[in-house]
Amino acid sequence: MKVVIVGAGNVGYSIARSLSLEGHDIVVVERDIEVGSKVENELDVSVVIGNGSRPPVLEQAGIKAGCDVDFLVACTDRDEVNIMACWVGKRCGVKRVISRARGMEYTDTPQWATFLGIDVMNSPERSVARDIDDLLAVSAAVHATELFDGKAGSYAFRVGSDSPIVGMTLSEVGQEYPNLSAVMVYVERGNKGFVPSGDWVAMEGDLCFMVSFKDRVFHLQELFHPSSGKGLRRVMIVGGGKLGAHLARRLVRRYPGIDVKILDKNREKCDKLAEEMPKVTVLFGDGTDERLLLHEGIEDIDGFVATTDSDELNMILTVLADSMKARKTVAVVHKELYSRLAEDMPIDSVVNPNESLASLILRHVRYPETAGSLSLIDRIGAEMLEVTIPEDSPVVGKKLMEVGLPKGVLFAMVNRKGNIILPRGDMVIKEDDTVSIFATGDLLPRALRILGIQG
Repeated sequence: MKVVIVGAGNVGYSIARSLSLEGHDIVVVERDIEVGSKVENELDVSVVIGNGSRPPVLEQAGIKAGCDVDFLVACTDRDEVNIMACWVGKRCGVKRVISRARGMEYTDTPQWATFLGIDVMNSPERSVARDIDDLLAVSAAVHATELFDGKAGSYAFRVGSDSPIVGMTLSEVGQEYPNLSAVMVYVERGNKGFVPSGDWVAMEGDLCFMVSFKDRVFHLQELFHPSSGKGLRRVMIVGGGKLGAHLARRLVRRYPGIDVKILDKNREKCDKLAEEMPKVTVLFGDGTDERLLLHEGIEDIDGFVATTDSDELNMILTVLADSMKARKTVAVVHKELYSRLAEDMPIDSVVNPNESLASLILRHVRYPETAGSLSLIDRIGAEMLEVTIPEDSPVVGKKLMEVGLPKGVLFAMVNRKGNIILPRGDMVIKEDDTVSIFATGDLLPRALRILGIQG
């Protein structure tokens, strides 16, 4: 495919790197000469220097009347540039255009994208706030992603020292807890990861990636961490920007009676937030002020989330909150390096908005014909995709055990006419089944071919 990417920041660079490695024809448009040179030197892509919202610059990238460009991805940090680039691209004949929208008002309703002729418009703050919500609600989880419109999800739990499954095989866990309603899709042990078989033996410290019904996840949490508390009563958010404010609104809306505090050192921003959100306590102050944190009861906080504009500060804040006995800490970081470094620090969870946005965009580029949602679990190099089995699929009428999926590919869940079920080997696949496929490495395209689904 021919893909034009406007913006070579963290998101654009990540998308360009992934797609160029897959052999696609990539052109990157970047206004900063130094950034553009770096991309051209490090990746197998063409680079055009200039403002991606201007038709003459886009024409240099191949976007002109009657062009053969398959995708235009506009992911700069300026909404006006992204929208204008998509608007021009669509009118020049680009098959699909995708825009990043930092202003969440653009994604409050899908009508804006329709009016502007944009195929996909996404504000990563929404999906990130949802993931943080899940991480706070399920306190023992270090990863959380929604599936099937929030009815189910994928979660990662570490086997605790007090877990009753320590020393048990996966088969024994299934026999001992037949109503668990969960599928274990991956295990990370030390520096190694694998899809577990029935004879896998649980060890303290194993990080287990599970797919479960959302209303059953607390039973799953008790299995891995019996001592984990339930309920989300008090949350402190440091950083009153778009993400912090959106997260606060979501928490107040979802959890009646919850005590949410936003802490920010910008007085004007605090005054504005206090006026807009009467159910949220807005505090003017420095998140690194230990006396202030103690005064606000940091040791009784169920969830501490750092959402400032500084990755470094967010990591320091969460380490500080952990040392002061906050129950669950979440740091928002934008750099891939910091995401990796945080794994060796006393931070419970890290959320990367850039990874979330790149994941969404890659899903639309790689699998434009699939209606389901794709989640990239970057930590383990895995993907989960929801797809619908077509009428002419060669697997219709076959039992799951007869399909011959490669090792590393699993059916995690199946939505059959609104009923979500956990698949078994003797389950017969039917047309119109919507299946959530888990795949490690680069096995997903192969699995789709076996299922007769066009990627």
